[in-house]
Amino acid sequence: MREVVIVTGASSGIGLAIARRLRAGGYAVHGGALEEGEGCRVLNVRSDESVAAFVRGVTDEAGRIDVLVNNAGFALAGAAEETSMEEARAQLETNFFGAARMVGAVLPFMRRQSGGRIIHVSSGVVVAGGPFHSFYCASKWALEGYAESVAHEVRPFGVRVCIVQPGSFRTGIVRNARHVGRSMEEYSADREAVLRAMERHTVEAPEPEAVARCVEKIIRSRQPRLRYRVGPDVRLSAGLKALLPRGAYEKLVRAYYGLK
Repeated sequence: MREVVIVTGASSGIGLAIARRLRAGGYAVHGGALEEGEGCRVLNVRSDESVAAFVRGVTDEAGRIDVLVNNAGFALAGAAEETSMEEARAQLETNFFGAARMVGAVLPFMRRQSGGRIIHVSSGVVVAGGPFHSFYCASKWALEGYAESVAHEVRPFGVRVCIVQPGSFRTGIVRNARHVGRSMEEYSADREAVLRAMERHTVEAPEPEAVARCVEKIIRSRQPRLRYRVGPDVRLSAGLKALLPRGAYEKLVRAYYGLK
C-alpha cells in the first residue's frame, strides 16, 4: 500500500520539488495550493473550511494520511517599523497558523492509525534572523517552538514531528515576496541593499532538490531527528555562530546581506 502524503504549497519552489520527488518514489501525493495546478487541489491554509475540506477529500479518497509536509508560506519584506500589524498578522496567519491548522486537521487520523510523520519546512532564518524580514523570521521561530512542543505530545501515538531548515535555494520566494505598504526613507538604502543581496544569493543558489531528498529521507527513516539543516550556507552559518564571538558573527551576517 502506497503511503499517502499531503504537501502544502506544492505548486512551486520547494513544495513542487518535494511533490515531484515523492511521486517519482511511489508515494500517493496530494498537493495543495491556492490554485489548481500540477497535481494540486485548491487549499488555503488560512481558512478552517478550506483545510477541513481538503483533508476530508484526501481521506475520502485514500482512507488515511501518513505524512503531512507543511510547506505553504510567503515572505514579507520590509523593516519592522514599516510593517503594519495587519501585514504582520497576515504573515503569521499563513506561515504559522496555517501550519498549525493543518496539524490539527490531520492528527486525528494519525492517532487512529498509531503513526505518521509531520514535517515542517522552516528556514535558515532561525539560525540567523534576516534583516527586513522580521515577521517572516518571527513566523518561522514560532513554527519551530510549536513543532518542538507538539513532538512531545504526539510521540506516544507513534507520530513523529520533524523540522527542515533550508538555506538559500533557487526558488521564487524572494522575487515573489510581498512588500509592506509603508516605505520610510530612513530605511530605503539598507532595505534595497538587502533585497539585492537576497536576490543574488537566490539566483546563485542550487535547485531545491536537496530539500526534497531530505524530506524523503525523513519519511523513510525509522528514527528521524527533530531538525535537519539543508544547504551549505545554513550549515556553515550554524557552525560559525557556535564558534565565533557574537560581534564577529554579526559582522559576517551583515556582510552576507550587503549591510555595512
